[in-house]
Amino acid sequence: MNILIVEDDDRIADFLCRGLRAEGHHIQRAADGPGGLAMAREAARQAQADGTCTVLLLDLMLPGMGGLEICQALRAEQVDLPILMLTAQGALEDRVAGLRLGADDYLCKPFEFEELLARLEALARRGRVQRPRPASRLQVADLVLDLERMQASRAGRPLPLTARELALLELLMRAPGRLFSRERILASVWGTSEDPLTNVVDVYIRRLRARIEADGQRPLIHTVRGLGYRLEAPPAA
Repeated sequence: MNILIVEDDDRIADFLCRGLRAEGHHIQRAADGPGGLAMAREAARQAQADGTCTVLLLDLMLPGMGGLEICQALRAEQVDLPILMLTAQGALEDRVAGLRLGADDYLCKPFEFEELLARLEALARRGRVQRPRPASRLQVADLVLDLERMQASRAGRPLPLTARELALLELLMRAPGRLFSRERILASVWGTSEDPLTNVVDVYIRRLRARIEADGQRPLIHTVRGLGYRLEAPPAA
């Protein structure tokens, strides 16, 4: 098995590399977020070309780019490598955020090496099963999000959205009509390192509304006062 380790702590990375190599696995390691993302992309291309069984062992807190951002970026690009999040942040909201952004499993530090091996082997078996190809686009009414190009449009008109606005829009469009609390949006799009008292969610919702409801377009994002936001198609005339 080819195991990609993205871990900035040299002591932990050395322990993992030595232990996993002793088990007969091929190891690649990156020490920061951007390096880990590039390594995962290249390994995914290689795995697709030659069928190599590859698993990504991904730390949550990394310099340059966090593990949640890496996970989200890979899934947005339809990179289907099995991902095991490995982190000291074991709170429920941290685990849920990682899993919702595309991680396959979650293991908290400190951990037993035997359990790590068992989880990696389980992910490798799961990765051999042919998974259905995810949808390449989302649509609600005349709002369309192309997930391959990460480009949004309304009534055929391209919308100039930032990466964070696209991530927020994707979250809402994947579950039309579902009510998302500010806390859930914050954890899913920004990660749990963001101050829970920040108003960043409200700011980005306003910006997203201004983009998709410009030129008199009918509202799609709705506020439920005190509870959160939902995106849904307007009722049929």
